[in-house]
Amino acid sequence: MKTPRSLFLALIVGTLAALSGSAFAMTPDDLNKDASQALHMLITTNPLAANISKKAKAALIFPNIVKAGLVFGGAYGEGVLRQGATVDGYYNSITGSFGWQVGAQSYGYIVFLMNDKAVHYIHETHGWEIGVGPTVVVVNEGVAKNLSSSTLKDDAYAFIFDQQGLMASLSIEGTKISRIRNP
Repeated sequence: MKTPRSLFLALIVGTLAALSGSAFAMTPDDLNKDASQALHMLITTNPLAANISKKAKAALIFPNIVKAGLVFGGAYGEGVLRQGATVDGYYNSITGSFGWQVGAQSYGYIVFLMNDKAVHYIHETHGWEIGVGPTVVVVNEGVAKNLSSSTLKDDAYAFIFDQQGLMASLSIEGTKISRIRNP
């Protein structure tokens, strides 16, 4: 007999699969194209992101994350690690959560890796959990007001963009990023 928890998890996985459809079956060409469009959109609409992108050693670009929750929640998406114009690998982003939540949404995020330590860490780990390892600052309006190119001191800066759907909150804490062989 299935427990209520396993039923909720099955519901979340099913909902994510239904909502994301193509996110689970993206080709490298699709990911590269979507990542290029997402990066271009972010740096043309956000001057701070444009400035940080010029100083970054690499960018981890997740153009489409799908999130759904009903008490238990989850999010999934696939992305590209780029060093300059070179694709350096494909990754997935998986988040699980528990608590008061209901709804579904999609969004994208880009993590600019600012130093060799952060780039090395993502290459050497078999899964990077945001909040463990390099320091990641999620840049929102409050952070952006106090951040300039001369005050950049952290290992990585994340920008969340293109939010669509209905869900009360959004965070990338608790997210695990892992390299995938063949997207």
